[in-house]
Amino acid sequence: MDGDSAAVRRAWISAATLPICTPLPAVIDRLKQRDTVISEPNARRPNRWHGRVEQAQPQACAWPGCGEAGEFRAPRSNKVPGDVGGWQFLCLEHVRAFNAGYNYFDGMSVDEIHAAQSPMAGWVQDMVRGKPAFTIGDPHELFSGKGPARPKPPPGKWAAPGDAKALGALGLDRNASPADIRRAYRALVRRYHPDSNGGDRSHEGKLQAVVNAFTHLKSAAGYKMESNKT
Repeated sequence: MDGDSAAVRRAWISAATLPICTPLPAVIDRLKQRDTVISEPNARRPNRWHGRVEQAQPQACAWPGCGEAGEFRAPRSNKVPGDVGGWQFLCLEHVRAFNAGYNYFDGMSVDEIHAAQSPMAGWVQDMVRGKPAFTIGDPHELFSGKGPARPKPPPGKWAAPGDAKALGALGLDRNASPADIRRAYRALVRRYHPDSNGGDRSHEGKLQAVVNAFTHLKSAAGYKMESNKT
């Protein structure tokens, strides 16, 4: 019986369940069996750590020299997602070490690093001949520029292009102060970081969006203006 894949329960047997005419030795034998273990093969072991990948036969940890079971999944390369570049399986200790040493810019050229650190990274819109590329199914010509004019944002400290979208990524509005932005940024980084989720990297896209939004707002005129007042 596989104790790891089957839950265990006890079948309690008492003298009251036996016929009255049962001989005393038989009663004693039955009472000795009261702690009989019965297997439930359909039950699953509780998953203590968020991010553990259930496997019928866990692979060995891919960390050199480690003999533990590799129950946590991590991408093989920093350059591409695991769905493209493949995955490796690590034990809990080594998936934490992998996350701690993860370098988003590993393998990038100087130009690629500069582009990734740009305040507008992740905010570029696909354009064709100066017009948005996605115009399929546009009966009202909203994407072609011929439809109703978009209302201009109200004047204020967060009126620059991209400010409203960056604030929305942090769950804030135009009334946010630099202190509000820093507070929201720290809270969201803690929420989406793999170390806060047992090594689970499924929130990596949200984490990068939060970093991009904070980088954009830090360089915005409204952020600098409010910071100078304090």
